[in-house]
Amino acid sequence: MHYITGVKHDKDYALLLTFDDNTVRRVDLKSHLDGEVFEPLKAPAQFNTAHLNEDIDTVAWDNGADMSPDFLYNISEPVDE
Repeated sequence: MHYITGVKHDKDYALLLTFDDNTVRRVDLKSHLDGEVFEPLKAPAQFNTAHLNEDIDTVAWDNGADMSPDFLYNISEPVDE
């Protein structure tokens, strides 16, 4: 099980996520914004509200959407910072 300790906006629908193992991984969520709660995130202003929700240790948005940190880890790619 992974958890997220940091969230930064990269570009477009991509985020740089820091995980509990101190790795930084880039995730592009453009193709994962389907469904009632994620569809509003296609608006850049709404997507850019991404932040770390420390209560659940993952990325969340102002509209109440959040994603599993394990899912995000599995679809992301390591980044050299």
